[in-house]
Amino acid sequence: MLQVSKIMPQGAGLAPVLLKRASTVELDWDVRQKSRFDATDSLGRQLGVFLPRGTLVRGGDVLVAEDGSLIKVIAAPQVVLRIAACTDHGTAFDLTRAAYHLGNRHVPIELKPDHLKIEPDHVLADLLRSMHLIVSEVSEAFEPEGGAYSAGAHSHAPASATPHVHGPDCDHDHGHSHAEAQPVVIQIHKHKPHSH
Repeated sequence: MLQVSKIMPQGAGLAPVLLKRASTVELDWDVRQKSRFDATDSLGRQLGVFLPRGTLVRGGDVLVAEDGSLIKVIAAPQVVLRIAACTDHGTAFDLTRAAYHLGNRHVPIELKPDHLKIEPDHVLADLLRSMHLIVSEVSEAFEPEGGAYSAGAHSHAPASATPHVHGPDCDHDHGHSHAEAQPVVIQIHKHKPHSH
């Protein structure tokens, strides 16, 4: 069994040619949220994965085996509930409300601009339908949010995402640190009417 104890989030820093040569392993969310598991890669090799506790493995991450070989992780399709707004009976805001209620129940959620995804749960499906949402059972990859404070979480911005570059035309205040989250303070100034 080939031992794996290192992960490179989204293959950061690897040359495209190395990623192209890497074997692959398809894993569903149930496996990818574990830090210790066995799997078989596309070359038929048995892998024993031992990552730091709390590590979440995401589609696009690259595992590094003890022999130096690379294994690219593919998020395997699995049965999930896809939740979309009903244009006939509701609004897009209904998705925001649904995410709030699901978050209160600590349900892992994948957030997309036009839909949400959760693992199958008939009680939650009924709740969401009662909120005028369209709930469909589909087979798709599942990449729920890691949460701001989850151990081992790492950023998974799409590869095509353009980083925000601060400059003179940027419309927001730069008096904050990007190293850690700061509270947002909004100041409201009342203007006295001018006397003429």
